[in-house]
Amino acid sequence: MKSNINTLNRLRLAVATAVLLTCVGGASSAFARDEIRTETVKFQDLNVESSAGVQTLYGRIHAAAKRVCSENDLSRLGAQNACAKKAEADAIEKLNLSQLTAYYKTKTKSKTGDNMQPLVAAR
Repeated sequence: MKSNINTLNRLRLAVATAVLLTCVGGASSAFARDEIRTETVKFQDLNVESSAGVQTLYGRIHAAAKRVCSENDLSRLGAQNACAKKAEADAIEKLNLSQLTAYYKTKTKSKTGDNMQPLVAAR
């Protein structure tokens, strides 16, 4: 039974990596006028069932979203931030990992107060 669970977890991680690439790219396409910028965030090396693994994965997603949405034009800083927030939220929602979603909520709640959009993860 344990090997079936491990296989399922590995499959979910592989699919989640592909989904993450897609959603970050999708969010960036709304921001980048002529090019679609994407970045793959790998996390097969992480134990996403542990708080340390979740924190590391969140950090990788956060950094990737910022890089994908960055631009040299400082007058578009608001658009860059909105793009990064959307890319991050979309990636976390599509990964659908309950501990990651809970961690994301605590991180964004401290920045935005109680006015954040609901984000649900179900297993």
